[in-house]
Amino acid sequence: MKNIAILGSTGSIGRSTLDVISQNRERFRVVALAAGSNIDLLEQQIKTFSPDIAAVANADAAYALSKRFGKSTEILSGDEGINDVAAYAGADYVISAIVGSAGLLPTITAIKAGKNVGIANKEALVMAGHIVMREARENACRIMPVDSEHSAISQCIEGHNSADIRRIILTASGGPFVNRTKNDLKNIKPKDALKHPNWNMGRKISIDSATLMNKRLEVIEAFWLFDMPPEKIDVLIHPQSIIHSLVEFKDRSFMAQMSMPDMRGPISYALSYPERTAEPIPGLELENIGPLTFRKPDHDMFPCLLYAYEVIKAGGTLPAVLNAANEIAVYAFLDNKIGFNDIPAVIRKIIEVHTVKQSPDLEDVLEADRWARGKAENYVKELRV
Repeated sequence: MKNIAILGSTGSIGRSTLDVISQNRERFRVVALAAGSNIDLLEQQIKTFSPDIAAVANADAAYALSKRFGKSTEILSGDEGINDVAAYAGADYVISAIVGSAGLLPTITAIKAGKNVGIANKEALVMAGHIVMREARENACRIMPVDSEHSAISQCIEGHNSADIRRIILTASGGPFVNRTKNDLKNIKPKDALKHPNWNMGRKISIDSATLMNKRLEVIEAFWLFDMPPEKIDVLIHPQSIIHSLVEFKDRSFMAQMSMPDMRGPISYALSYPERTAEPIPGLELENIGPLTFRKPDHDMFPCLLYAYEVIKAGGTLPAVLNAANEIAVYAFLDNKIGFNDIPAVIRKIIEVHTVKQSPDLEDVLEADRWARGKAENYVKELRV
């Protein structure tokens, strides 16, 4: 029996994790939950799974919840409460699924507490991969990727010598605009960008998928997770989202992981490793899936992808700056403050004016994040004028 804590339980990954757990009650028990503002859903989750503790960002909401549950579930609040969930002594394993930079500190808190972590919060590795991986080594923690692409790579390289790997290939669906032209993107509205053809995801990650910024984040993730130099990390557009990633070995043979596009698959693998659960997702009917196609991404149409290789080479605080600028730009687009093509423009502007600090500690990373957010917000205002 694994005791599970979930950071971001009301988000897309959190809900899918609870679905996997509900199908495997004999193997997993939910002992701690943390959520943001969706109090009604968190209340339902507490009633269903009876965790020992739960945390919510807002203190007033936490007080209201505590009145409903009494002593059966301890209700905590704020950043301190979320960090308490991350480090909860009764948990063996933490799913880190808080969206964006807000997930960085709870992820590090979980690792420092000696927890094995299933990491769905890619921003933690983008912002401070050197710190996250160092803490994992020092605290003997296993970091299991929950992203479908990195889960696929992890499964493909299992048992293989890293010296035998020629390259890894992250696949990208291409998002909702995979067959559009650059000119088509000028008048894209948020409702159009949120319509992902294959995956059911949250708002922020859906926009990242539409700009291919999500794949930029995943390139940086792969750099840290697999200790792979950027020149050995490639990206191919694969619109069908059946092959989730590939590994090419030095003998020029490939291994690929295939499954239906359903996040419960990689979540199940991360939770149950080194074993597997039975049928967490629908099976593939290979005779019915049709052609599987691949092509190189159009960097002129989707410039965000190239930024990943630039920031890996620059290192230091630049990845945190890039991540912060992207978050500000994405939410500005969702609020109809800027256009779709302005998202990469905001990011480009901020990373160009940043003075990189090498070998940053955690406070340096957080300060770079704060600086970039302020700069990006000001640039969004200029674009609106």
